[in-house]
Amino acid sequence: MHPDNSIAPLAKPMRIGPVSVPNRVFLAPMSGISDRPFRQLALRFGAGLVISEMTVGEKLAKGNAEACVRAERAGEGPHVVQLAGREARWMAEGARAAGDAGADIIDINMGCPARKVTGGYSGSALMRDLDHALGLIEATVGATTRPVTLKMRLGWDDRSINAPELARRAEDAGISMVTVHGRTRCQFYNGTADWAGIRAVKDAVSIPVVANGDLSAPEDLSRMLALSGADAVMVGRGACGRPWLPGHIAAFAATGTMPEAPAGAALADIVIGHHEALIGLYGERVGVRAARKHLAWYMERVGAPGDGLKRAILTESRPDAVMTMMRALIDPDPERRAA
Repeated sequence: MHPDNSIAPLAKPMRIGPVSVPNRVFLAPMSGISDRPFRQLALRFGAGLVISEMTVGEKLAKGNAEACVRAERAGEGPHVVQLAGREARWMAEGARAAGDAGADIIDINMGCPARKVTGGYSGSALMRDLDHALGLIEATVGATTRPVTLKMRLGWDDRSINAPELARRAEDAGISMVTVHGRTRCQFYNGTADWAGIRAVKDAVSIPVVANGDLSAPEDLSRMLALSGADAVMVGRGACGRPWLPGHIAAFAATGTMPEAPAGAALADIVIGHHEALIGLYGERVGVRAARKHLAWYMERVGAPGDGLKRAILTESRPDAVMTMMRALIDPDPERRAA
């Protein structure tokens, strides 16, 4: 018998429209983080679903190089492309382009709180005008045969908690699943996620609901599910420096035992592989810079080095030198390092 039957369903497959996913622990779309190399790692460790970085529908439709890279498939399993925008025409064109790029599922971003996104009336700013938001949803759903999902927040601020209404109207418009980050836009990432606030969304719809916000350890699962009533969970910032976390949480849901986090030589190999994949994707100059935030998170996970070494790693521009220092930090066995 599973030691905690309340979380065991997270280990079971789930359908999003006609698409089946192997478990119900997902990696969140995170701009500048969940690019192809990061998603590949999360899939390798068993995440049930990974979602691309937010991609502007208009840019993808027009063939913008950065947008096309963001929409690339990460590996085996369903491919989800997240779109953002404020015009129905371009959301529809972006959905068609995403489908042409091999997307199995298209996700609409109505949750991003960043000022540069909300200032352009995209992301969570759309929760201030549900009629306009529904126009974008209807255009996206109407433009593709792929299932379309929606990611949102609880509302714009504490005085406008309208996620249940948006979810209900989105379901009527053909949305196949909703993900709710348990904060308002005005909270950004401050305070704690209101998992109980997600239950009103679950009660409002019959499609699957995914709970997101502050999931960083398996001990969170029982309470998160009990309060939210959600069908699945999504790991965001908790996976930074721990791309294995969604998969390990899924394994915990299945067995009651949390797999050991990679350490020593195994972790060093992961970090070096991640670094090499980033350089392969972006080129050396951009890839070295893109890797620095990930290296900082990995360093935090293994115990922060002295300021001098950390500064040296995060300012070094030669990939080989960076990786030599990282391996020495992560795997202290000199014989293994020399092998």
